[in-house]
Amino acid sequence: MTRETPSNTSHARAPGKINVFLAVGAVMDDGYHEVATAYQAVSVYEDVRASHSDTFEVSFTGPIDTSDVPTDASNLAIRAAQLIARDTGYRGGVRLAIEKNVPVAGGMGGGSADAAATLLAVDDLWQTGLTRDQLIGLAAELGADVPFALTGGTAIGTGRGDELSPALATGQFQWVLALADFGMSTPATYRELDAHRARHALDISPAVTQPVVDADVLQALRAGDAHMLAASMHNDLQAPALHLRPELSDVMELGEQSGALSCMVSGSGPTVAFLAADLDSALELQIALSASGTTALRVTGPVHGARLVND
Repeated sequence: MTRETPSNTSHARAPGKINVFLAVGAVMDDGYHEVATAYQAVSVYEDVRASHSDTFEVSFTGPIDTSDVPTDASNLAIRAAQLIARDTGYRGGVRLAIEKNVPVAGGMGGGSADAAATLLAVDDLWQTGLTRDQLIGLAAELGADVPFALTGGTAIGTGRGDELSPALATGQFQWVLALADFGMSTPATYRELDAHRARHALDISPAVTQPVVDADVLQALRAGDAHMLAASMHNDLQAPALHLRPELSDVMELGEQSGALSCMVSGSGPTVAFLAADLDSALELQIALSASGTTALRVTGPVHGARLVND
């Protein structure tokens, strides 16, 4: 993954994602859940510029509030750079300048996109020559969504979400994202899911240990049929997310009244993803949500995964 001529700065870009389908298995003895998800990378990107330094440091720009994002060794991008240094024996550091456009703690994998772009940028900057498979292996060490941020497109994720297999998708899907002015904790949403299932144990079927993606979702993606996908979209984390943040229901109702084919909470929330029938419908939906005071972003999917950018 290297360029022929070393540079003083390397620039990589990685996309955010939505889960067009997310089934969560029963909680296991270790407290984790297996999932079955259909990822789609969408056209909102994180840009990472890496330059040489004696230490590891990160800074942020862009329209997203990053006041709660750590800049110490716990930051996922810093961890990605340190992982490459550990595995390759590189003794220097790196300065990471990240332009954030994906919401923080928004259920769209923004931190994972930062990590994926960092892996590419740092490998290129340091000329460490890691293969694509080696980078994907490092990505899996960093988190379940990081390998998908590297590969992009449309994929099925199983296990913790990091066991990926490509999914055929034709055409382009039009999405409008309603961005919240708050974040949500993924572990908290999963805990609420377990509590929700316990509260309603008599009313709902027990969760399976190893869930699967609905065949109707795969067929809709293969056909590039937005109406078919709208009828099969599902997210097991939506009910707990709405229980934690009931105000999201109002946003969802407004979007559906404004022409969305369907909508759902993205990942663990709070971003709400609305699927539109076509470009004109997406533009009208974006205008209606914006007029209500909601920050609305129109994106398309699928798009490619992390790539180096020539400035």
